[in-house]
Amino acid sequence: MATTTAAPVGRRYDFVLLFDVINGNPNGDPDAGNAPRMDPETGHGLVSDVCLKRKIRNFVSLVKTDAATGTPEDGYDIYVKERAILNNQHQLAYTALGLKTDAKGEKASNADKARQWMCQHFFDVRMFGAVMSTGVNAGQVRGPVQIAFARSEDRISSLEQSITRMAVTTPEEAEKQDGGNRTMGRKEIVPYALYRAHGFVSPHLAAQTGFSGDDLELLWMALERMFETDRSAARGEMSTRALYVFEHDSALGSAPAHRLFERIAIARKDQDRPPRAFSDYAVTVDDASLPAGVHLHARG
Repeated sequence: MATTTAAPVGRRYDFVLLFDVINGNPNGDPDAGNAPRMDPETGHGLVSDVCLKRKIRNFVSLVKTDAATGTPEDGYDIYVKERAILNNQHQLAYTALGLKTDAKGEKASNADKARQWMCQHFFDVRMFGAVMSTGVNAGQVRGPVQIAFARSEDRISSLEQSITRMAVTTPEEAEKQDGGNRTMGRKEIVPYALYRAHGFVSPHLAAQTGFSGDDLELLWMALERMFETDRSAARGEMSTRALYVFEHDSALGSAPAHRLFERIAIARKDQDRPPRAFSDYAVTVDDASLPAGVHLHARG
């Protein structure tokens, strides 16, 4: 793809991500006992944008952090990470720049300087944006990369499975079990589902955050490989199946995103059988007569 490396991304991109799950829970809903997220009217499965962004952050952190020292590469620290105290993250900018948080008349200018520092040092701020105006004020950033909720191609069946554990947590529980030391539990799984997510890259916002061509390539790599480094018993087998990127020749773009997304069609091969594998679907890509100024790249 025609992208720069040091300069901010100068072209618009729209993309379609296809991923699936086998015997797992791709994104549990804490308000529903951690059951797989679902559209109650259609029965289609949902995966939140927050879930997908978390996986991207985790992948970037893995790739860009020195395993021996735990130190991230310059410009590739992660702002929203486990056990992070966000105001402490903001304070890093003030400390590095020698700014005072209580200086009268300098609050706005200090916040702007801190915002720029945060964009330079935190990859996810530069990519997704962040509200950093709480407590220690580092301003607000609109990110150039946005991802919508993913939706399954068909209705999902959430199967509730009973499980046993050959151990208990406390001595009191052991006494109640009459020495059996077994505890019961439940987990919900989706036998199979193919999900589709849409995403967008804005060059206008990339110019404000400094999101570069190198950053863009790292994003594509994360989307292609993020499930490979995110295995767990709860999520079963999850895989990126395809990534379709529509590259525009200009910053404004040459066609509406929804018209481009319609060129990626997915259909179940056998309507009488529930899908249980990616091979049960046919993916059709209409890459003929693309609008002038739009190029389609199939990745993944």
